[in-house]
Amino acid sequence: MNLDAALQTFLVESRELLENMESSLLQTEHQAADTETINAIFRAAHTIKGSAGLFGLDDIVKFTHVVESVLDKVRNNELQLDSDLASLFLESCDQISALVGNVEAGNDSIDPALADKGAAIIDRLNVYLGVAPVAAVVTPAAQQAANVAAQPQGAVAETDNWHISLRFGVDVLRNGMDPLAFMRYLQTMGTIVSVMTLSDTLPAFPEMDAESCYLGFEISFKSDADKATIEGVFEFVREDARIRILPPRSRIAEYVDFIRELPEEEQRLGEILIASGTLTQQELDEGLKAQADIANEVSLPLGSILVENGAVQPAVVEAAAEKQQQIKDAKAKVPRLIRIDADKLDTLINLIGELVIAGAGINVLAQRSASPELIESSENIGKFIEEVRDSALSLRMVQIGETFTKFQRVVRDVSKELKKDITLIVSGAETELDKTVVEKIGDPLMHLVRNSMDHGIEPADVRQQRGKPLQGTIKLNAYHESGSIVIEVSDDGGGLNKDRILAKGIEKGIVSPGQVMTDQEIFKLIFAAGFSTAEQVTNISGRGVGMDVVRQNIEALRGSIGIDSEQGVGTTMSIRLPLTLAIIDGFLVQVGKSAFVIPLDLVVECIELNESDRSNEESRNYINLRGEVLPYVRLRDLFELDVDSDADDEAARENIVVVQYANTRVGIVVDRLLGEFQTVIKPLGKIFSHIRGIGGSTILGSGEVALIIDVAGLIEQVQAREPQPVQMISD
Repeated sequence: MNLDAALQTFLVESRELLENMESSLLQTEHQAADTETINAIFRAAHTIKGSAGLFGLDDIVKFTHVVESVLDKVRNNELQLDSDLASLFLESCDQISALVGNVEAGNDSIDPALADKGAAIIDRLNVYLGVAPVAAVVTPAAQQAANVAAQPQGAVAETDNWHISLRFGVDVLRNGMDPLAFMRYLQTMGTIVSVMTLSDTLPAFPEMDAESCYLGFEISFKSDADKATIEGVFEFVREDARIRILPPRSRIAEYVDFIRELPEEEQRLGEILIASGTLTQQELDEGLKAQADIANEVSLPLGSILVENGAVQPAVVEAAAEKQQQIKDAKAKVPRLIRIDADKLDTLINLIGELVIAGAGINVLAQRSASPELIESSENIGKFIEEVRDSALSLRMVQIGETFTKFQRVVRDVSKELKKDITLIVSGAETELDKTVVEKIGDPLMHLVRNSMDHGIEPADVRQQRGKPLQGTIKLNAYHESGSIVIEVSDDGGGLNKDRILAKGIEKGIVSPGQVMTDQEIFKLIFAAGFSTAEQVTNISGRGVGMDVVRQNIEALRGSIGIDSEQGVGTTMSIRLPLTLAIIDGFLVQVGKSAFVIPLDLVVECIELNESDRSNEESRNYINLRGEVLPYVRLRDLFELDVDSDADDEAARENIVVVQYANTRVGIVVDRLLGEFQTVIKPLGKIFSHIRGIGGSTILGSGEVALIIDVAGLIEQVQAREPQPVQMISD
């Protein structure tokens, strides 16, 4: 089954609507649901059902119809949206999501287990409806009747009936039509409460014609049918009669509510009235014809004509006009968006990367030519390429808030499973980063959040003994810092037990007995494969898998993870990631004949390594930088590079590139500083994956390959072999 573009759009929009629905339901568990929130949940379900009906997705329509019926009772204040009902609606969201996924997979039928699960949820929903499950596809017009039928007995007064005004033409009998036959047929779909016969057009007795019809009828009709169905009774006599059908009083309010809840799509007034069920196509055509007939004499709005003809009530027309204005206002505020295939966007970024490399090649040739005109043109091209690059990369930047929002449901469900009262606080949701990073960071964050809930947050009795609030708190925070994005997962739990972690490390042979380790080194033992201090295995964690995978996944994104923990107070896991994985601004340096690129956002300054510092290198490898201790590392020694005999004079004037990652500052000693360079990141092959301190490669304008320095990995190596503490820079 090949999904066409329209169905693909339905699937994407359904996912978005379900996410909004779930987010609103979770919100109601922490604060009283207001009218707008309830209406938003109802609109989401209603839109999914209506759109599914267009594609004949009966399973989705049937299930969502029942959900919508219960939501309608909540909306009308007939049911209270408590925690139990919110949980049932969340399960319903999961079921709808599964049904949408079934369509997405191209399955023509649903799995029996999925069908049974849906049937069980419907049974629970029907308890709130007080009626048997309804397994039928419901059209938007029929839905209006179903909403009225679902209301409690007594909600509609006995006199609140349809009013049908009939004025048959004089020749209706001659044309073979019997007026009474239409009224008899009308009784098949409802009850005629009363009939008033109008004889005001009867001529004097001598002038009467036995084959002519002079009577009219005013009928009070009680029925759950919609307006279009009732109008269809008189289909064959439409040309020989004047028919006006006015809805019950209760229907007027219902039409108004329905109009207000229509999707935010641009529609004409007549289309809105037809969609709500208050106007039929025939009545609209008559109104448009009347408007056209008087167009030369006076300009009269269609709404006024429809009201004058008795087709609709003024309140309904006003609601439709308000809906039109609301859609126009919303359209003016919302930025124009277009959906783009992610693969097409990735292809664009790759092509721009090649353009950056080609532009660097042109710049090299221009410099060699020494032609001022060519150099100027090359520089102009470089500026345009940089603007195009930044614009293209901004297309891939998305807010991390959508990822954070998904954890509201995770925290809710897991806290119930653990029988702990835990809340989630989200901040920095507007922080942007590359969509590729967002897609790949979800699983590591999931591990960290679940571990914080299981191992971090204490049971209520323990928290009470420690004088803490009974409700535990998980915090997700994101912010930009030094060209990177930092994502923090914090909890106010018991913190990490250093002694237990160290003992476990010794037991597993990861740490030698008597080995002196800093707190950070001890904490990082939890990222070792198979490492766990959990006393018992749960469904959440404790099997010794997960944290090592977290570290590997983050490092695969050229990121790092740090731990800050205080026993009895809480733990914060800090993930630091690059904003993008494609193209960066770099600082090009040279060591011997080898070129290296340092991410420009991490470069603080460049200083010359003076002779006095060199003379003391045998005893130390750090300098005094304006009163601060600055450890440094020579790339030549780190990567065991051969000395370039032709560059001895240049090497005599070595430079230190000072870099800062997180709050740690170190120096990188190089031979030459070559300046800024747009860097297209090319990943290294698996054969080089074990090399620490290298984060990838790039191609220079000359065609040569330069290695990209992994500053985080480099700092780790400096810290590991430097007895002098690495300087921590305070904010």
